[in-house]
Amino acid sequence: MADRTAPNCHLRLEWVYGYRGHQCRNNLYYTAAKEIVYFVAGVGVVYNTREHKQKFYLGHNDDIISLALHPERVLVATGQVGKEPYICVWDSYNVQTVSILKDVHTHGIACLAFDLEGQCLVSVGLDSKNTICVWDWRRGKVLAAAPGHTDRIFDIAWDLYQPNKLVSCGVKHIKFWSLCGNALTPKRGVFGKSGDLQTILCLACAKDEVTYSGALNGDIYVWKGINLMRTIQGAHGSGIFSMNACEEGFATGGRDGCVRLWDLNFKPITVIDLRETDQGYKGLSVRSVCWRGDHILVGTQDSEIFEVVVHDRNKPFLIMQGHCEGELWALAVHPTKPLAMTGSDDRSVRIWSLIDHALIARCNMEEPIRCAAVSTDGIHLALGMKDGSFTVLRVRDMTEVVHIKDRKEAIHELKYSPDGAHLAVGSNENSVDIYGVVQRYKKVGECIGSNSFITHMDWSTESKFLQTNDGSGRRLFYRMPSGKEVTNKEELKLVQWASWTSVLGPEVNGIWPKYSDINDINSVDANFNNQVLVTADDYGLVKLMRYPCIRKGAKFKKYLGHSAHITNVRWSHDYQWVITIGGADHSVFQWKFIPERKSKEALHLAPQETLADSNSEESDSDQSDVPEMDSEIEQETQLTYRRQVHNDILPQRAVQRKASSHSDEEERASTGEWSDSLLLIFRYRAYDCRSNLFYTQTGEIVYHVAAVGVVYNRQQNTQRFYMGHDDDILCLAIHPLKDYVATGQVGRDSSVHIWDTETLKPMSVLKGFHQLGVCSLDFSADGKRLASVGLDDNHTIVLWDWRKGEKLSAMRGSKDKIFVVKINPYLPDKLITAGVKHMKFWHKAGGGLIGRKGNMGKTETMMCAVYGWSEEMVFSGTCTGDICIWRDIFLMKTVKAHDGPVFSMHALEKGFVTGGKDGIVALWDDTFERCLKTYAIKRAVLAPGSKGLLLEDNPSIRAISLGHGHILVGTKNGEILEVDKSGPITLLVQGHMEGEVWGLATHPHLPLCATVSNDKTLRIWDLSPSHCMLAVRKLRKGGRCCCFSPDGKALAVGLNDGSFLIVNADTLEDLVSFHHRKDIISDIRFSPGAGKYLAVASGDSFVDIYNVMSSKRVGVCKGCLNYITHLDWDKRGKLLQVNTAAKEQFFFEAPRGKRQTIPVTEVEKIDWCTWTCVLGSSVEGIWPVISEVTEVTSACLSHDKRVLATGDDLGYVKLFRSPVKGRHAKFKHYVAHSTHVTNVRWTHDDGFLMSVGGGDTCLMIWAHEPEGLRDIKLCDSEESDIESEDDGGYDSDVTRENEINYTIKALSTNMRPMTGVKPHLQLKEPSIDERQGVVRPPVSRALPHPEKLQTNNVGKKKRPIEDLVLELVFGYRGNDCRNNVHYLNEGADVIYHTASVGIVLNLTTSCQSFYIEHSDDILCLTINQHPKFPNVVATGQVGDTGDMSATSPSIHVWDAMSKQTLSVLRCFHAGGVCSVSFSATGRLLLSVGLDPEHTITIWKWQEGAKVASRIGHTQRIFVAEFRPDSDTHFVSVGIKHVRFWTLAGRALLSKKGVLSSLEDARMQTMLSVAFGANNLTFTGTISGDVCVWKEHILVRIVAKAHTGPVFTMYTTLRDGLIVTGGKERPSKEGGALKLWDQELKRCRAFRLETGQIIDCVRSVVKSSWEPGMTALSKMLNKVNLGHPAHTINYSPEGDMVAIGMKNGEFIILMVTSLKIWGKKRDRRSPIQDIRFSPNSRYLAVGSTECAVDFYDLTLGPQLNRINCCRDIPSFVMQMDFSADSSHIQISTGAYKRLVYEVPSGRQITEQTQIDRITWASWTSVLGDEVVGIWSRNADKADVTCACVSHSGLNIVTGDDFGMVKLFDFPCPEKFAKHKRFLGHSAHLTNVRFTNGDHFVVSAGGDDRSLFVWRCVHTPH
Repeated sequence: MADRTAPNCHLRLEWVYGYRGHQCRNNLYYTAAKEIVYFVAGVGVVYNTREHKQKFYLGHNDDIISLALHPERVLVATGQVGKEPYICVWDSYNVQTVSILKDVHTHGIACLAFDLEGQCLVSVGLDSKNTICVWDWRRGKVLAAAPGHTDRIFDIAWDLYQPNKLVSCGVKHIKFWSLCGNALTPKRGVFGKSGDLQTILCLACAKDEVTYSGALNGDIYVWKGINLMRTIQGAHGSGIFSMNACEEGFATGGRDGCVRLWDLNFKPITVIDLRETDQGYKGLSVRSVCWRGDHILVGTQDSEIFEVVVHDRNKPFLIMQGHCEGELWALAVHPTKPLAMTGSDDRSVRIWSLIDHALIARCNMEEPIRCAAVSTDGIHLALGMKDGSFTVLRVRDMTEVVHIKDRKEAIHELKYSPDGAHLAVGSNENSVDIYGVVQRYKKVGECIGSNSFITHMDWSTESKFLQTNDGSGRRLFYRMPSGKEVTNKEELKLVQWASWTSVLGPEVNGIWPKYSDINDINSVDANFNNQVLVTADDYGLVKLMRYPCIRKGAKFKKYLGHSAHITNVRWSHDYQWVITIGGADHSVFQWKFIPERKSKEALHLAPQETLADSNSEESDSDQSDVPEMDSEIEQETQLTYRRQVHNDILPQRAVQRKASSHSDEEERASTGEWSDSLLLIFRYRAYDCRSNLFYTQTGEIVYHVAAVGVVYNRQQNTQRFYMGHDDDILCLAIHPLKDYVATGQVGRDSSVHIWDTETLKPMSVLKGFHQLGVCSLDFSADGKRLASVGLDDNHTIVLWDWRKGEKLSAMRGSKDKIFVVKINPYLPDKLITAGVKHMKFWHKAGGGLIGRKGNMGKTETMMCAVYGWSEEMVFSGTCTGDICIWRDIFLMKTVKAHDGPVFSMHALEKGFVTGGKDGIVALWDDTFERCLKTYAIKRAVLAPGSKGLLLEDNPSIRAISLGHGHILVGTKNGEILEVDKSGPITLLVQGHMEGEVWGLATHPHLPLCATVSNDKTLRIWDLSPSHCMLAVRKLRKGGRCCCFSPDGKALAVGLNDGSFLIVNADTLEDLVSFHHRKDIISDIRFSPGAGKYLAVASGDSFVDIYNVMSSKRVGVCKGCLNYITHLDWDKRGKLLQVNTAAKEQFFFEAPRGKRQTIPVTEVEKIDWCTWTCVLGSSVEGIWPVISEVTEVTSACLSHDKRVLATGDDLGYVKLFRSPVKGRHAKFKHYVAHSTHVTNVRWTHDDGFLMSVGGGDTCLMIWAHEPEGLRDIKLCDSEESDIESEDDGGYDSDVTRENEINYTIKALSTNMRPMTGVKPHLQLKEPSIDERQGVVRPPVSRALPHPEKLQTNNVGKKKRPIEDLVLELVFGYRGNDCRNNVHYLNEGADVIYHTASVGIVLNLTTSCQSFYIEHSDDILCLTINQHPKFPNVVATGQVGDTGDMSATSPSIHVWDAMSKQTLSVLRCFHAGGVCSVSFSATGRLLLSVGLDPEHTITIWKWQEGAKVASRIGHTQRIFVAEFRPDSDTHFVSVGIKHVRFWTLAGRALLSKKGVLSSLEDARMQTMLSVAFGANNLTFTGTISGDVCVWKEHILVRIVAKAHTGPVFTMYTTLRDGLIVTGGKERPSKEGGALKLWDQELKRCRAFRLETGQIIDCVRSVVKSSWEPGMTALSKMLNKVNLGHPAHTINYSPEGDMVAIGMKNGEFIILMVTSLKIWGKKRDRRSPIQDIRFSPNSRYLAVGSTECAVDFYDLTLGPQLNRINCCRDIPSFVMQMDFSADSSHIQISTGAYKRLVYEVPSGRQITEQTQIDRITWASWTSVLGDEVVGIWSRNADKADVTCACVSHSGLNIVTGDDFGMVKLFDFPCPEKFAKHKRFLGHSAHLTNVRFTNGDHFVVSAGGDDRSLFVWRCVHTPH
């Protein structure tokens, strides 16, 4: 009975009772077929009312909470909750998934909406930011995402009349969104006066920007644009939950239970009050309405669905019912009829007919119901309540029989005895009461014995015994009816149980997983007839198992549908159905049971049912009794590729290279005095890979080993290498055209490279998806797509468009390892995966894949698979040697093909070829009917010309490929063979098998080397051009080291068990062997000269010295503390040098082994025969900066003692100049090995360097080119990265630009250090009259109050100003930006920027026009040079964090002539965008961020799609520009950095500029870049030099092109001339601007007349006409003052101007001559404001020292102070004189306004007196008259300046947010209405009206710009 397999029967969901009305809205619609679509729990339901049928969509794995219908009304989108929620778009006809959208939202998806065309879908998440996301749902791609709101969003809708507009609403807000590029930009709805700010629950959009929305109080708000136009009051009595628009109008449904219909203009048509109808009840609440034609669907809070016919609206049909909110626990089935009874916390008990699928009776009780039971005769229904009582009803008419309350806690279980005499009632008070049924339920017994609440009970068939389960997991037995506990287990041996609902006991052991002790199974029920058991658990799974299931962890079939815990499950009385009820989803599911004999027929019935287990994912492999696994496969499934710590926790292995920003994918190339290039690798990787060997187009062979892709030409016997990977390659696939190859690697963030086998250049790199590694790849037949499988726990499958680098779709593959993925050659949307115990068939759905398991009966492990001659035929090879033949997902038949697993198969035009573990290659016909031919791989059939030897006959075959008349075979032993069709076999490549290779020795005078490995072989290799293995010998143990004797005749080998042997070097026969040690032999060496002694080092920390001739041990070296790692002899054969693992260095004398201590200075003088040690002063520089992590494993000094080679644990081979003294020497490093390099050795003539890799078991040969023998040429190395400290000088401008922190307006804080309470928060002091309680008569006899403000133009009619228009901007942002001035239209216009305004200046008319869409400062600007995009400009701005909200940085692409925004790109560059550049075709845009990583991003700006992004550099990048002729190459320059980038697919690859080709070149800070023909690049440096680069190699330096930093360079496309601009003093030949020819050989300088001592050019552009500068609206004059100036004022006559300085001085100048009339310094701190009195008599000077000084100007220029105002609480901000010059008002930093008398300085506090003063001007931001200028959000930042117009009707203000606002004056009401004008960056410092109120001039603090706004007056 211990069958642990899953049962063969299954369940099919037949009906769901219920509808989800709670916590959801708008989730009920008519489809095009007039079916009804809605959802309940985790199931989408399509209900056909006419046929009374339901279809189910089961693609979700948790509660569905949102639903949207496509405009064509066939497709449905549903969103779910969960940790990683996703959206499914599915077809309501066939309920199949069309697309899956995932990986964006967390927590859940609250709302969904399709746009008018149905192309886009918008979704809102439940995360804290309520993210809004717009999808291209067919492709599964995100078009735009943005944080929605801080609070819940309830509804979202597309504006169906305007493209790219959306509306969202929710808690206390409504937002209107526009979609442009990838940016969603919100505008908040303005509630204004017409309605209260409140929560909006639903929306509908109409024509002409009108939006209707339903509010929480039952009103309907009508919006026009973003403003509230009107409200329709009392449309419903309370909240409006749902609004539905259709052709005829709108339907709304509310919490008051009414549905209202409105016409298209929202005039009411009719009301349907559902509470008043027959089916209605009090408290009915409508959650969803849908109006189609004359039918209306209504969904209610209590899970009912009504259908109303409009003309007969008093009789709604109730078409679906379910339990209301509250947990659902009680379930009972009728013993003789197909009925089910349920009872819930909603206090209702309901009876359902399982045949009619309908509710037939319902009865409401007083208490929540927790359990139910039906008596055996079916007459009584007992209900257990939550309050401890139970009630018995008659089933017939639901009348009460008895109601008994004996307990206080809930009754959780009750059951009638099989004989009908007793009722057992189990309560939460740990006891079971027994009642007699016939005695009118008198209590006859009590079972006490449990110490926890009772969960389950079962009676025995004779009603003699009762078994119970309790909450503590105990199972107890009682004798009935007395209730005595039975302790003697013997009596119970033969008891038959009438039912089995218990979760404990031996019969149901298997329902619990193997190693868990959790109680998450709520209910079980056994079907004795069919021997199956059904269980229900907390995860919403229904599982079917065999009964009894005795062993833990039995297999099962599982069914999804319920979302959360399932509380109960029961079989119907005739075992036809299973009923399950969900707790939280309070729904009832009815499943049809399909027994075994039927399930066979069912398979051929309906295709939809083939998933008979309801889309269930793996039912945890249906069988567990799989035949024994083949040892090789077992090994492979257990391989993990988790790297040792150091290999990839070190970010990109770069820590040991200081914080250089090197990353390993950079192609290693450099030049130097010596270098190596990889010549050959012996080895092919097959022990854990399959099908990784192919012919290319040209007949070369491509395969991989370690981290290298190898292209092998067998005619010339040469190898070429692709070195782009930085860790082991695991899989390889070839493009159908056989010219490109895709390889996938291991690693934390592993990547797939697609590269060209001819040029060895990467075409595309796919990154950022697979964790741990990529284990299988396949190209589609058209070569456009690539499928990859990851090594993560879910074996994720990803389908890529590899050229674009786009992920098309992804899905979790399977828990078990996947060995192979194949794309269907006929339908590229389908694919198969095969692996351990499974075969799955997938098809693409949007961004996801949907998989179905192959139906096989027995589950086999599949090792390989191919598609056959039609789209549904698939052939797969199993681990038992069979070939399975599939049609669609059904197994048709199996054919025996090999003994042992079939590892590889390949499809031909007319047949197949397979290879297996048995070492046989078989050719088959196209149906696998007959085997045409077999080839056995044996030594006997090797062709005579073959290189090397086969290690064994019939090696296991891991890869097969066909082409060029041959079969290419790869074996597990790392050999590659070519089988001719006629039979002979040629051996092409071979290497060590699995197991680490450590031993390496080179022959003393022949080009040979020997290796020994843990694979128990010793091999001799030929290094001459034939490159083959000469001899091989098997050893009894693995070996660790080997050494040739000095004459080359003998070879010593140290083995892992402590023995060593000496063999003949030619025949490899034993000469002698010893076994003296227990631990591994770690190094072995012959003494030089005659080779008299042999030193053998072992892991037990001894070195034994043997006399070779007499073969005796003559000495032992003792004293080492740890195992010995390296040995070296000196030239005389007398001294041994020893290294140990504890980093100790010892010296011993031979032959006795006496330890010597030798001082360091002497060691260097000793002439060592070899040097392979890694310790000692002469090699201390080989240890990297962080050496705890990276051990240097081996070293070898060349025989000419000039070059030291080392190998380390990171897989690097490094070359140093010997001797390597001092720390951290410079080196070149080469990467090819993927894991640690275990040994390096030079050949006898230093011509080659050998290296062996441990884990990758490769032997690599590097050709060495010594100095002087060659011209400079490129090689595969990269320089070490020890930075030179100096970066080429210091420059204040560069430093400032690097360290600047940009303020973000929205977060800006006070400009001045203010204190006190803000004016709009201050309490108004009552006037004297109010204090005394005097009531003045309404008509005052007192004098009328004078005007507040003296007005200048009294004679004219006064007109208020209604608007400001930006007219002129003085200023250009040059101090921290570059390359931001450009010509447009053949030089007719100039474009530049300042603050947050883009400016286009027409040079002929001197007119400016402005682009003002930016919300914050612009930092960079570029124009598109491509003729297809004329006048297209991109500007990047500063921003806050990169969270895609409105304050995050963005790039605007706009048309310079029309000022239309073409695209907005929100980006993740936290801080801002500091450089932008268009590509040559104009389609791509490159941006660089100010974030700490200085991210570089490439965009397709028209779509707003991000193509690629990558960390740029650790320090500031100043500029990045595309090459003017390329879409894929660009260069970035910055602080000590220049990098050459390539865009490959979606990946950015970069190379560092290589300096070493020039003497003394050092990396400087680079400031600018330009390009020349033939791949030349010019970069300008901080020291004034210009570097010239060819590719990425420095070829020359133009020294001192400028005397100061070269800030900007520009390449003209037409004539190739280069303009440079720098910082320098003008001189005769030098100028700040120079024009150069193409080679930067000759130049012409220009001088700029700016009047500055030092010219500094930040941006240059050449145009076709002669360079010259025009100033606009010309600056009249300029004077240098010598100190920073703070404030300025004209005298009333306009003949003098007073200037206050930062040092406390002030100056008075005559306007006409700018001569100084007088100056004075009485204060030490900055002057804040300075004023002439209107009568020109006094000058008032206000300073930060809390004082105002008065000077009398009539006394002449010596300016003596006549008085000052004291007691000012804080610094002075603004001052204004009264019209008669007798008073002055002062606003201070403490938010107080004070009035003083002039010139006495006496403070006036009398309010009435102050009210009478008429002011000459008003610039104060304080005072009752201007309270309204302070905004609500002025808590962080202040209003800084103000000015009232000369007409006295308006006031303009400037604030810390950079806004200019226009108010009416006076504005005593708080938060007055105003217009706001953007443009400045943060902090406006001053604002003034010009004379006559024609203009407003505003001055920006940070942006140093003056903006001139034209005033638009209201017409008369």
